[in-house]
Amino acid sequence: MIGRITNEMSAQMTLSGIETALDRLDTTQQQLSTGKSINQPSDNPSGAALALQLNTDLSNLTSYSNNVTDGTGWATAQSSALTDVTNSVQRIRELTLEAANGTQTPADMQASAQEVNQLIDEIKQDANTEYNGQYVFSGTATSTEPYQSGSNDTYAGNTGQVTRTIGPNTSLTVNSNLSGVLGNGQTVSGQPAGDGLLLNTLRNISDDMQSGNSSALNSDLSSLDTNLNSLNGLSANVGAVQDRLQMAASRIQTLQTSDTQVLSNTQDADMASTEISYSTQQAALTAALQAGANIVQQSLMNFLGTSSG
Repeated sequence: MIGRITNEMSAQMTLSGIETALDRLDTTQQQLSTGKSINQPSDNPSGAALALQLNTDLSNLTSYSNNVTDGTGWATAQSSALTDVTNSVQRIRELTLEAANGTQTPADMQASAQEVNQLIDEIKQDANTEYNGQYVFSGTATSTEPYQSGSNDTYAGNTGQVTRTIGPNTSLTVNSNLSGVLGNGQTVSGQPAGDGLLLNTLRNISDDMQSGNSSALNSDLSSLDTNLNSLNGLSANVGAVQDRLQMAASRIQTLQTSDTQVLSNTQDADMASTEISYSTQQAALTAALQAGANIVQQSLMNFLGTSSG
């Protein structure tokens, strides 16, 4: 048996329809104003969880990208400085070869020694290269100038590693140990003859040129070639770091593009479809309001008719 539908039941049903239409219209208005189909977790719980994870991933990728950019700056500054150092050493090698032939006059030897000393100063200046206000060849003592100007060749930094996180559980050392090539010059504690590294060799070359000791310059030339090989090896390591940073930057960019696209597909609203839904829901709300008005009018007429009877 079907029960009788009263005016009160019709009114409740109409009111429920109006509330539902208002809720839908409010949701659609939010989507139009924000451009997103998910504005609170209840809109799409699984989609909201995925969007949260994607936003976290993108934040991490941005951090990695910043680290790669910073590391690239470090490596580029070092590479440029090492190129300049290598050019200076190559010029000193040319001067040493000329002086070792034994054909130069004392005045020529003195002039060569002066040029060598100037090139040593340039090499130490290159060793004091900075990036973003930090000395790139001081290890982790980035606020300490590695080498002082003048005759003191003692290294003032340390051999600590400067690292940057460029991916999940992936760190890369972005500094290089130039002091392992340059050394501490001629005066080294416990080593009266010096440490045999580049600055030591260059000081010996300058001294032997000034004294006119061409035979000693042949021995210096052999040491210089050994030091130059070490310098070239260090430059190659810095180049390898640059290559790895470049690959990391490319990988991060690819992941950022992919995650951004998935995030857009997950939470962005289809504006054309949303605008159509908005118009449809407006029409539905208008119809519900009209139906409610008709019910109220009929109820009032019935009430008046009953009262007059």
